Amino acid sequence: MTALLEHLASGLTTVCRCWAVVRRDGVTFGFTDHDRALDFDGISFRPDAGMSARAIATGTGLAVDNTEAMGVLSDSAITEADIDAGRFDGAEVRAWLVNWRDVTARMLRFRGTIGELRRVGGAFHADLRGLSEALNQPQGRVYQKPCAAVLGDGACRVDMNTAGYVSDRPAEIVDNAQEFRFAGFDDFSPEWFTRGRFTVTSGAATGLVGLIKRDRFDGSQRVLTLWQPLRADVMTGDMLRIEAGCDKRAETCRLKFDNFVNFQGFPDIPGEDWLMSVPSQSGTNSGGSLRG
Repeated sequence: MTALLEHLASGLTTVCRCWAVVRRDGVTFGFTDHDRALDFDGISFRPDAGMSARAIATGTGLAVDNTEAMGVLSDSAITEADIDAGRFDGAEVRAWLVNWRDVTARMLRFRGTIGELRRVGGAFHADLRGLSEALNQPQGRVYQKPCAAVLGDGACRVDMNTAGYVSDRPAEIVDNAQEFRFAGFDDFSPEWFTRGRFTVTSGAATGLVGLIKRDRFDGSQRVLTLWQPLRADVMTGDMLRIEAGCDKRAETCRLKFDNFVNFQGFPDIPGEDWLMSVPSQSGTNSGGSLRG
């Protein structure tokens, strides 16, 4: 950064801007407003992708730093199909001010993620959110009856690679990338996958994840319905990874996953109806647990 500041202080500058976009699946894109390609940090920044950005707004408080990136949809860079599929949602963005004569003289001006991404007249507009956005998220533990952990995370500790909790199989009958039908898929109990994860591992929708709304049997067919359609086509034969679901209840944690020792809820906490309770005139009133 010192070299860039000295260059700027010289009064005769040769600077440009560069952006790196790293999707959550690891695919990286580099863009620059210079007229030739630049390379640093293992990224090639292309001048022909039609990407530009407005002035970066930053502050010292906890308000979200923001800016906007704009560009032309290009088959060789950011494509309309990838935007529709949600592949750029939450992608990491970094922006530098660079001396194009000596790319080692550069300054990181922005680092954050893509927020809202929209298409307008053959172009895209991406709202960028700064690192301070994470500080606006609720922190701390919530005291509630349901489990607060995500199935399979560090607090839950269930191994989702266990055979009883996951199934890898090809798609058979697909309706609008939302309803999936399978024949002979009866080695799991009904509703076993309700509230589970649904991941496409091959084909045009590779990497897309859906949440399972309902798992039911229709005659001899098992039918999995997602809350929302996947934003890319899933074809017969594409491989799917289907994970068991959890309704966050203590009974499910104990009986389905044998994991009650890691249950992150409070099943005995009084509910709102406790405020309406009155003393009982009969029965045993020992003050002990009502769960026996």
